[in-house]
Amino acid sequence: MVERDVIVIGAGVVGLSAAIAAQARGFSVTVLDRVGPAAGASAGNAGAFAFTDILPLASPGILKKAPKWLLDPLGPLTVPPAYALQIAPWMFRFWRACAPDRVAQSTAMQTALMDLSKAELEPFLNATGTADMLRKEGNLQVYESDAEFRGSLPGWKAREDHGVEFRHVKGDEMAAIQPGLASRFILGTFTPGWYSIADPKLYTLALADHFRAKGGLIETGEVVDLKPADSSVEIRTADGMTRKVGQVVLAAGAFSHRIAKTIGENIPLETERGYNTTLPTGAFDLRTQVTFGGHGFVVTRLSTGVRVGGAVELGGLQLPPNFKRSQAMLKKAAMFLPGLKAEGGVEWMGFRPSLPDSLPAIGRARATSRVIYAFGHGHLGLTQSAGTARIVADLLSGQAPSIDISRVSPQRF
Repeated sequence: MVERDVIVIGAGVVGLSAAIAAQARGFSVTVLDRVGPAAGASAGNAGAFAFTDILPLASPGILKKAPKWLLDPLGPLTVPPAYALQIAPWMFRFWRACAPDRVAQSTAMQTALMDLSKAELEPFLNATGTADMLRKEGNLQVYESDAEFRGSLPGWKAREDHGVEFRHVKGDEMAAIQPGLASRFILGTFTPGWYSIADPKLYTLALADHFRAKGGLIETGEVVDLKPADSSVEIRTADGMTRKVGQVVLAAGAFSHRIAKTIGENIPLETERGYNTTLPTGAFDLRTQVTFGGHGFVVTRLSTGVRVGGAVELGGLQLPPNFKRSQAMLKKAAMFLPGLKAEGGVEWMGFRPSLPDSLPAIGRARATSRVIYAFGHGHLGLTQSAGTARIVADLLSGQAPSIDISRVSPQRF
């Protein structure tokens, strides 16, 4: 018999989406979060539903670029010296995940997750009253040289093999898609199937409002311990309170592995610390999201402004932010988009929960089938939120998910 009471740990976009999907199946759901809705990476991400982004970060291509990038402390990929020793085991797993056969398996799994998430997205938006926040403006990746463009072609071939629509553009066609690019960018690739949300924080808060309106509860508390029993799971929070519940969904983002460890599961979750600056509305006439792949950042039009951000800093949860990184991206953006008004921006840093093979952990805990994991999406949490919610609702209901989730098993490590 399926227990009908559920606590979802985590009030980011993945946790709230899962809570709403469970609620729609008739479960009584409470969401428990350290701070509250949209307090973490769901507030400051680039706002993209990147369904065409099927290639894992762990790949042979990244191994070629990594040595150069790592030499630049403000570049697209960096490991702060103070964190290098601690992250070494994760980096070894990342290196192993770059093997061609593993990349092929990860790409196939990522594609399945993307297809499911895209299919679930618009019905989910309609059901939650948030459909008017969806934008279908595509993405333009730009290149500064023929060599950079040629280096991207194997990735585009892999996308083509998986049915991703795109077209390579240059000259007037590229300028028509996005006017105002610096002349240094001579080629581009436009992906029309790349969606975005008006503002990721406002979207997540709207999900919280919908969840509450349907009778859901959102409570604040830092979970420090899970204790499985035969017919329930006990949750203990930092204030000493305990709660017993039939099933638990662990979707606490970058903090999830700490909670999983309390039931004996060591999951190699690390933190991609992402940086951005959000400029005021009207800072640039942005027609589509623009990716500067050679520099590791994107520029996105939101309803609340123009967001310049990205890059990967593998620095854990404790080190202070290094906002020189966001300033370096903004300086480049001003060169790459000469008309950009770069004043008056708000800086942000957030934690993207990342696993070495670039896939999330979705499935039941080893210690008890009453705990379901849904975390580790890296920079694809918003993108895969609706698909993950569908899988979680199926698992809670005792049904087989509509796709094979063995490749995202939390126990695969």
